[in-house]
Amino acid sequence: MNLLIYKTLEELNQDLADYVIKIAEMAIEDNDRFNFVLTGGNSPKELYRILSTECKDRIDWEKVYFFFGDERNVTADDDNYNGLMAKKNFFDNLNTAADHIFYVDTTLAPEKAAIEYKKAIDKHFGDGDIVFDLILLGMGDDAHTASIFPHTDLVKNEEVGVASVFVEKLNTYRISFTAPLINKAENVAFLAFGENKAEALSHVIGDEEKDFNTYPAQLIDPIDGKLTWFVDEAATKLLQD
Repeated sequence: MNLLIYKTLEELNQDLADYVIKIAEMAIEDNDRFNFVLTGGNSPKELYRILSTECKDRIDWEKVYFFFGDERNVTADDDNYNGLMAKKNFFDNLNTAADHIFYVDTTLAPEKAAIEYKKAIDKHFGDGDIVFDLILLGMGDDAHTASIFPHTDLVKNEEVGVASVFVEKLNTYRISFTAPLINKAENVAFLAFGENKAEALSHVIGDEEKDFNTYPAQLIDPIDGKLTWFVDEAATKLLQD
């Protein structure tokens, strides 16, 4: 694991953008495509803006395929739909081709949506193993990542796949990659900033004894890939040296 700590959010996002570009360049050189899994919520908006504007000419975007590590069970025109956020802050700036974006179809029931999303991923990878070049993750102040929330069935899901999960605290369903699927990636990067993430981060990174049920982000430990945390100083205030 690599822990990168930044004084300012601006420095963090710029460095994270450079990191994404570097991995993209290597993936395109090796395989002629870059399979990139996005995270949702508000945290990555500035990163997506930087990548699609300031860094627009640094990647051959026609060779990039976009996926989502999780999705909310809302319609595609809902502001809480991760796909819409990415469209507004990322895809529209690049005029990304529709067949390069793998949205979760939330017109389907959650369980069916998960099944169909996994089928789409399987088709994209063909006969090859499902190994994403880069999975970008966020972390909630309750230590959830993707939609693997504490004390939910998804914490104990050992399948390499996509699953639906009912999150009782939110009274809603989510569709999410499982931890085993995430852990197959070549590279996994967490983006976490702000003082509200400090307690969760102190447990996820700092605890020697793991408690996956309470701190699901502890589940993320790539099998053969690299794990990198991009955090600011406020998020690390409770970490021991």
